[in-house]
Amino acid sequence: MKELFSKILLCVLLAAALAFTGFIALFIAALSGVGEFYLILIVVCTGALIIFVILKVFALIKPRLLKILFFSFLGVSVLAVGVYEVNKAYHNSFSRVNEQGVNLELYKPFAENTKAVKLEEESTLKLEEQLPRLDGATALYPLYSAFAQAVYPEKDYDIYAVKYDYFPGEGEVACTNTAGAYSRLINGETDIIFAARPSEQQLKEAKEMGVELKLTPIGKEAFVFFVNARNEAEGLSTEQIQDIYAGKITNWQEVGGKNEKIRAFQRPENSGSQTMLQKLMEGKTLMVPPKEDLVLGMGGIIEQTASYRNYKNAIGYSFLFFATEMIQNNEIKLLKVDGVKPDKGTIASGAYPLATEFYAVTAGTNHPNVDSFIQWILSPQGQYLVEKTGYTSINR
Repeated sequence: MKELFSKILLCVLLAAALAFTGFIALFIAALSGVGEFYLILIVVCTGALIIFVILKVFALIKPRLLKILFFSFLGVSVLAVGVYEVNKAYHNSFSRVNEQGVNLELYKPFAENTKAVKLEEESTLKLEEQLPRLDGATALYPLYSAFAQAVYPEKDYDIYAVKYDYFPGEGEVACTNTAGAYSRLINGETDIIFAARPSEQQLKEAKEMGVELKLTPIGKEAFVFFVNARNEAEGLSTEQIQDIYAGKITNWQEVGGKNEKIRAFQRPENSGSQTMLQKLMEGKTLMVPPKEDLVLGMGGIIEQTASYRNYKNAIGYSFLFFATEMIQNNEIKLLKVDGVKPDKGTIASGAYPLATEFYAVTAGTNHPNVDSFIQWILSPQGQYLVEKTGYTSINR
């Protein structure tokens, strides 16, 4: 009886030690941001070691068999890690189209060798103080950076400075993204944002805050779909796009491509391009997008919409300027929609069916220079910058 008690006590102590070690390993792994695979592997290995300890202490199976089981488990674990890492490397080998990966520093106003377009003449509007705070979509930053470069005083405008109480005078030309810009505008943290039309959720948030959004069209753009450059499909009809994103068309062979399953990526909720897709899908059910696990600090695991990866069977979407000028990726190709190629000519003529306006958006501001700034954007000089940046003038 005493021997049995000793074995039980030993098992409890060893199991506790292994469980504590596993917890520490799990905690460190979570903080380091490894994938869900390793978190699960740590839990499985910890549980397996506790079982092996119990089998060993109580001699429930023969030592030779126990050794075979242990090394077999170890081999399977190592093999699983190898397969996972090989698959991960293969997955990461495909280029990714992700707006957050764009280097906006290249477009900063007044920066040396900036790619922001410059006026060929002196601006008819010059502001020296009380500058409207600007924010907007990533794809529109090069444009409103050019606006600021023409009208605002020359200085270093921090793209990411948003805490105006702590950084007075900085961050007048910031860039978060469409969702962040609408949120900041609704909460009174910025004066003008440059973005696509707000989503239903953003309109609801504005209404709940007692804010009325005013949308002033300042240019036109094309909502485009793209695929791997080696994809044999050259174009899709609007109905085919809807059926792909509703999950009705699932193979490229159905729309002129090879016999491969379609991997249809989506953008995060409330982004400008996702709002456009939802508008396109009105009346149809939008399927759940591909997801990927994101491990946060303190072990939290969430799922987020997977960014487009250029698999040979992938399809994604964005706006024309971003897809062609800011990425400059010759590994993707734009699809015709209803037989029409997206370019500035078909946007201006209205031939491209998914052309859309983008806006300077305000929220009931009483800022003294907002109206004059927006009127200047609509002037020939402002519209010149719209055209030269790569968009289509609202007047065409």
